[in-house]
Amino acid sequence: MEGLATTRMSSKGQVVIPENIRKRLKLGEGAQFVVVGDADVIILKAIAQPDLGEFDALIQQARKQAKSGLEAEGYSVSHCKSTRP
Repeated sequence: MEGLATTRMSSKGQVVIPENIRKRLKLGEGAQFVVVGDADVIILKAIAQPDLGEFDALIQQARKQAKSGLEAEGYSVSHCKSTRP
């Protein structure tokens, strides 16, 4: 199995991910992981930081839905100001 390797845990609880696995998975310094432990199994799942552009789209969608909901209730939203520059 290509992804199989052994490692040890330090006195501080640190575990080194072997170089061949880091390279294959393109893991660099500061990579973040979700850690799951159950019985004698530990799983590290690499996670990526979300793209802030995705949040812009979600915010725009939420604002549209909020505006539609307020207008449906009879509120005027033309005087509302955006907090964005």
